[in-house]
Amino acid sequence: MHKTTIELPEALATRAKHFVAASGRRTTLRELIISGLERELDEREAAAVVDFHWPTVGGKGAQVGFPDALAMSYGLPE
Repeated sequence: MHKTTIELPEALATRAKHFVAASGRRTTLRELIISGLERELDEREAAAVVDFHWPTVGGKGAQVGFPDALAMSYGLPE
């Protein structure tokens, strides 16, 4: 376990402490922070990567209008 100190905005710390106290569940501020950090990291790591490319002709740049270029780049029906 790695021990660290973080600074939280006062309003957020107060809100979190009230949530933990009022939740009725056996949880701690530490567990709440760990859960939130894990969820945020999972979400950011799972962000979809879009393989987008602008279609060009002979390296002379886009030779079609934007709607057609968009459809071609994503492999959509034209």
